[in-house]
Amino acid sequence: MTTPVAENVFDPRIFARGIPYASLRRLREDDPVSWQDEHEVGDWPAGPGFWAVTRYDDVRHVLRSPQDFSSSLGATQIRDPEPEDLPFIRRMILNMDPPEQVRLRTLVTGAFTRRRMEGFADAVAARAGRLLDAVAADGGCELTSQVTDDFPLQNLSDLLGVPGADRAALLRWTNRVIGYQDPEHAEAQTDEHGRPLNPRSPAALADMFGYADELAAAKRREPADDVMTALVRAEVHGESLTEAELRMFFFLLVIAGNDTVRSALPGGVLALLRHPRAYARLRADPSLLPGAIEEMLRWNPPVLTFRRTAARDLTLAGREIAAGDKVVVYHCSAHRDERRFADPDAFDIDRTPNEHLAFGQGPHLCLGAHFARLQMRVFFTEFLTRLPAVELDGEPRRLTSNFINGLTRLPLRW
Repeated sequence: MTTPVAENVFDPRIFARGIPYASLRRLREDDPVSWQDEHEVGDWPAGPGFWAVTRYDDVRHVLRSPQDFSSSLGATQIRDPEPEDLPFIRRMILNMDPPEQVRLRTLVTGAFTRRRMEGFADAVAARAGRLLDAVAADGGCELTSQVTDDFPLQNLSDLLGVPGADRAALLRWTNRVIGYQDPEHAEAQTDEHGRPLNPRSPAALADMFGYADELAAAKRREPADDVMTALVRAEVHGESLTEAELRMFFFLLVIAGNDTVRSALPGGVLALLRHPRAYARLRADPSLLPGAIEEMLRWNPPVLTFRRTAARDLTLAGREIAAGDKVVVYHCSAHRDERRFADPDAFDIDRTPNEHLAFGQGPHLCLGAHFARLQMRVFFTEFLTRLPAVELDGEPRRLTSNFINGLTRLPLRW
């Protein structure tokens, strides 16, 4: 067994300053499954600690081995849920293991057909064009608040069938859940005793779940060609989604479906601005975009980490892991693993193969990956052709989070 390396890759405030690539590299080299203390951070209480998995092959193995590394035992966030919340949280497909996860995925797969996703391509392109045209004459913009916060939110609303008047609530819920570690986005909530609520607890999400019930009822009364209608109608062998499962699917789509693209777009723009040769090549030849988008996802994965729980005593990379231990995989480290990617710190839009893990692996491979890629392809096509060459106009601001790889400000000029 190697000697443990003292590198803190837990504290979300570290990630606000930038992904700690140097620390992650040292862990990959000397302590690829390292123990991390889980100290108190703001309203995040101290926890028992966890194993940080930093090499590509180990991350992939954990994600593909639900029988050993469970999504259900402790759910999929580093912070432990309240014990009384766990049964409800386990009704989300993200927090299930096979065979239950397979049953639910089979039920909903029909809602995410390629035909349905591609059917929104023209509307997505028109929206990207309108948002970029609205700032083009200004000589600059703050990209996140003026363009990329709104773009995936409106696309997702179309996909779900959320009325226009209700769409601002989706952004508020996303910020509440994703940004709870961040001082700019945190929305403090307390229980009846004045104690801080976990932002992912059912009590903190009561307004969101109430809206999901109303939307589902509306789709039953007036069906449409959208994902929420498909979900309320989904049926396999006479079985349909329960009310709780519908609520949790709405939560998953609104939060993950929105924030994945919301993080990927400014992250991709920043990657281009910091790599001007690649940016110039794409401006000259947008047909290179498919490979560039995959490299953006490797370079700037929207999700930094995901948690599993050891289902039994086992060994991983020489570490003895006990049943019940938290095991956290670091996508942001796996994507820079020299064992998998040649020259991993280079941004290479010609990289092939590019087997990144941005959309997961194994049974939890993202159902919305095709729609996310479609939005990125459309947005960057419009970004490259509607704006002149763009430059940074100040320092970006990163989201305070050890989960989402977000930018909250990206000032640009042209």
